[in-house]
Amino acid sequence: MFDNLTDKLTGIFNRLSSKGRLTEKDIDEALSQVRRSLLESDVNFRVARDFVARVKERSLGTDVMQSLTPGQQVVKIVHEELTEILTGDQHRLTPSSQLPSVLMLVGLQGSGKTTTAAKLALQLRRQGNTAILIAADLRRPAAISQLQTLGKQLDVPVYSEDPGKSTVKQVVSNGVEEARRLGLHWAIVDTGGRLHIDDDLMTELEEVKDAASPHETLLVVDSMTGQDAVNAAEEFHSRVHLTGLVMTKLDGDARGGAALSVTRVTGVPIKFVGTGERPDALEEFHPDRMASRILAMGDVLTLIERAQQTVDEDQAKEMERKFRQASFDLEDFLKQIQSVKQMGSLSQIMEMIPGMGQMAKKMPTEFDDNQVKRVEAIIRSMTPGERKRPEIINGSRRRRIARGSGTTPQDINQLLNQFRQTQKMMRQFNRTRNPRTLMNLFR
Repeated sequence: MFDNLTDKLTGIFNRLSSKGRLTEKDIDEALSQVRRSLLESDVNFRVARDFVARVKERSLGTDVMQSLTPGQQVVKIVHEELTEILTGDQHRLTPSSQLPSVLMLVGLQGSGKTTTAAKLALQLRRQGNTAILIAADLRRPAAISQLQTLGKQLDVPVYSEDPGKSTVKQVVSNGVEEARRLGLHWAIVDTGGRLHIDDDLMTELEEVKDAASPHETLLVVDSMTGQDAVNAAEEFHSRVHLTGLVMTKLDGDARGGAALSVTRVTGVPIKFVGTGERPDALEEFHPDRMASRILAMGDVLTLIERAQQTVDEDQAKEMERKFRQASFDLEDFLKQIQSVKQMGSLSQIMEMIPGMGQMAKKMPTEFDDNQVKRVEAIIRSMTPGERKRPEIINGSRRRRIARGSGTTPQDINQLLNQFRQTQKMMRQFNRTRNPRTLMNLFR
């Protein structure tokens, strides 16, 4: 995410940090480039102007100019000011004092409200909350069936009525009552998409909100639409008073203009960001973590949270035992690959590791997708004995495994060589460090 902006900013600040001392001219030139980069990334021009002005004012202070590492001090200031731009009122969902808490999703057509509703239900369940999805989009023929399909996949109840016999307000009121009857924590209302310039549809949305009395009203916006997303947020906020935003498709947004502008322009905080199509590809929004990602500083806390969600504690203990005994085999290797896949794409994971984000961008696309699948296919084509004792794999076994996995004997050799290097590193690590410190990160 934000690839273009990140590349430009890191290049600017790397050149700045290479200077032993900074002059006012150095800072002016660097911030002029920063301002240009922000505008090219479709950041609102007022936001870009004010941001650069604040960074310049703080950077020209004596603490920075007389510092032994002035370039690093400027980067620290930029990180703090980026965090300030991204910070709103309340970035977490705040439940109602009485069950159920009602969350209403609104937005333009095609912004991803229905899939976001299902992702939110899954996110809430991971936090120990129960939820029901209310299919209140009666205009789009496939909306109800889509929500029912998603609910079935995630084992989340869906409330719906015949669109030919009910009004939106009736569906919402009855759905909330059903949530109350079942004693659920949240009722998530999926409303129909509407243009913010269509007065009739916006008036209807105001009536639906009055019927639902939502505790949270979230606007779902496509981050890749740039300033159009900001304009839509302003109009929706003026009509239905938003409590938060969900930025979808952030993983495909190379510019980042909408995410960097919307809260400063509207005053509405971003609460969630969509980072992919999978049901679990929805993250709580943290301004400081996002600022770190934009500046290629990584995001270790989110990485650890993802690992805790996907790695079973018993499995982690078993891996620790094998790590200590250096008995890690290809069967274990396959399990680790599958755990990593649950955490997201390899490039996303590397972006969260400090210093690895730029390396992730240089990796060929096929390494992130096809290479992992190829490794899985190779290991699955082995017998249980071969997975536990890869040293028994001779020429004929290599040819059989290659045929079964659709690869070549050379691919098998490459995997086995890499695995032997991994085992060697484990033995060295086991002799010099306590592996428990590594495993504890994932508990």
